Amino acid sequence: QVQLVESGGGLVQPGGSLRLSCAASGSGLDYYDIGWFRQAPGKEREGVACNSSRVGSTFLLDSVKGRFTISRDNAKNTVYLQMNSLKPEDAAVYYCATTEFGCYSASWDYWGQGTQVTVSS
Repeated sequence: QVQLVESGGGLVQPGGSLRLSCAASGSGLDYYDIGWFRQAPGKEREGVACNSSRVGSTFLLDSVKGRFTISRDNAKNTVYLQMNSLKPEDAAVYYCATTEFGCYSASWDYWGQGTQVTVSS
């Protein structure tokens, strides 16, 4: 059983930055592939970023490439999403999740409660 807790969301102006954290307990994250997802009101949830430490690969949604970075600190059992040059369309609730089946898996086992990101002037 893995418990995930996201933090770091908030209100930021367009062009600003935030760093989201996903802290895990109950199990080490190094076994899992970790993804960040987001869901805006009235829109479907979409995968934003994923890191697979087992195969050493990283996935980023095209619209965030060059602006977002996913990283992990297995010693702290935490995964980060650094978000720079934020745009209003990045506003959403951001969730982290784990899977054992790779970043393109349709089966994600554990989810956090989400953290709100608002991008507005």
